[in-house]
Amino acid sequence: MQRLLIIAIASMMLPFWAYASEGGKYRPLKASYSLYSGTPGEKEAPTKTDRKIAIEIEGQAAKDIFDSLYPDAKVTCSEEKGERLRRRGEVWCTYTPTEKYRCFVGFNLRTGKSYSGASC
Repeated sequence: MQRLLIIAIASMMLPFWAYASEGGKYRPLKASYSLYSGTPGEKEAPTKTDRKIAIEIEGQAAKDIFDSLYPDAKVTCSEEKGERLRRRGEVWCTYTPTEKYRCFVGFNLRTGKSYSGASC
């Protein structure tokens, strides 16, 4: 009986072990970026003293990040039915039925400080 219990527990844990074995491994990333100055909502050409990068991540990487940022925020950025938003600090992700998963991050390239990579 004890042996059966151990086998049952091990078989239930197998998917988690397989997922954990992916930890720390780099995977492909589909992303776009924009260099700018000013704010994410009012981007201007970068200058010598004000240069930021906004990065938009799409595809499986965006879904993985979205899934890690639960629960959903109550904020909406569009009127599209089914839109979902998740945010932690300066990292935020959206899901919409038309555009699927998209995540945004940004950095001030003069200071290294993180910023939101986009705005609603």
